[in-house]
Amino acid sequence: MSTVLVSLEEYLNTAYSPDREYVDGVVVERSVGERPHSRVLGNLTIFFSRHYPHLFVWPEQRVRTIPGRRSRVPDVCVTLEDPGIDVFEEPPFLAIEILSKRDEMSDVLEKLAEYQDFGIPHIWLIDPRRKKAFTYECGRLGEVAGQALLAGEIRLPLDEIFLGL
Repeated sequence: MSTVLVSLEEYLNTAYSPDREYVDGVVVERSVGERPHSRVLGNLTIFFSRHYPHLFVWPEQRVRTIPGRRSRVPDVCVTLEDPGIDVFEEPPFLAIEILSKRDEMSDVLEKLAEYQDFGIPHIWLIDPRRKKAFTYECGRLGEVAGQALLAGEIRLPLDEIFLGL
């Protein structure tokens, strides 16, 4: 099997369903679509709109993490202001990834490290199957020991994430 390289411009001008990521010239499929993943994504979106209406919440938003080379699609991004562009070029305040059954942990960790290198100050990983949440800081993934995820003013109780699972 050979890999077809595409330009960033071609990637950005193509609509994929579901959306895909762009990594060093290769269009990469994302693992999405399972009920637990979708449920958590919906719970997060509803929570932020109810409790933090002044923040901007972006489900499945393209973000250029390495200019000209990589564009990722976090499951949820939170910004303090509306960037006003279709593909974000500046780090969001918060990026959230939701694990799916088919996710490879090495790929997930690579993506989280890329987010950190890009300058995203708060990075969360949600595992719907195990009903656990993690933060990614200083190159380390740490399980949330308390009852909530924290990022600046944001306090997200874990039970809100897993409603309906």
